Amino acid sequence: MSIQKKSNERLIKLIVYLKKKSHENKAPIWKDVAKRLEKPQQSWAEVNIRRVAKYTKKGDTVLVPGKLLGSGELLVPVTVAAYSFSESARDKIRSSGGHSISIPELIRRNPKGTGIRIIG
Repeated sequence: MSIQKKSNERLIKLIVYLKKKSHENKAPIWKDVAKRLEKPQQSWAEVNIRRVAKYTKKGDTVLVPGKLLGSGELLVPVTVAAYSFSESARDKIRSSGGHSISIPELIRRNPKGTGIRIIG
């Protein structure tokens, strides 16, 4: 799907930003995420906290190219970036001592994208 067919301005700007940062930082992870977000929204990842907990350990950084949902328990602090979060997912991340951040914030913190686990 072409980026021009998207009507959500926030999403279009994010995709352009991801591609720009991928090129600037020679970080293919951002281009990969941009391609995932260019797909129809129905095919985006919807990941539960349970899955994040299963594949992470204390201090990990996770990127969900879609929506993070609140089903499950998170017992260790992790940093999670996603396009969107359910309120219960944010609460569970916060209660575990972790952080929920936006994708642009993740890029500012880690421009090269090293050590980031994509789930979804």
